[in-house]
Amino acid sequence: MIDSLEHACERWTALSLKAPVRVLVVSIARQLLGFYRDGVLVKSYVVSTSLRPPSNLRDSLGTPRGLHEIAEKIGAGLPPGIVFKARVNTGQHYFEFNEQEQQANLITTRILWLRGLEPGHNAGGNVDSHGRYIYIHGTNHEERLGTPFSGGCIEMNNLEIIGLFDQVRTGDLVWLED
Repeated sequence: MIDSLEHACERWTALSLKAPVRVLVVSIARQLLGFYRDGVLVKSYVVSTSLRPPSNLRDSLGTPRGLHEIAEKIGAGLPPGIVFKARVNTGQHYFEFNEQEQQANLITTRILWLRGLEPGHNAGGNVDSHGRYIYIHGTNHEERLGTPFSGGCIEMNNLEIIGLFDQVRTGDLVWLED
């Protein structure tokens, strides 16, 4: 994933952004998320990205590519497996939902809401990642991690998203690539 970090570095330099302390790099092809601090890989996580091909277009249900930042962090201190609807804590664990509701990809545990930083590519108009509600979040389908399955978001193990959530800050950069 070091090559991916180098691509991210090229992009933030081109956008005149200051080199960040913390960077998340998501490889859609490998279904992995790497957490870097000061250019050193701290931890790698198995994730699930979109079932559909990568895409930055609204309504595509594809995971967007390019440079993003963590715009908002939602869910601090809540128990693992808690479900969010429209970014609001439902007060229910995913096991408390009926069987049909559990078939869906529920947003659980923590949310890292992403904002695209590249106008016309993942920011603004019909390619706006923030407006598409693209998150890194926990999932009720941990058994599917490592294979594309989401509706565009990056899904993680519930305990691992807690650990990552506690280490990142709003404004940290996120690089999403094929």
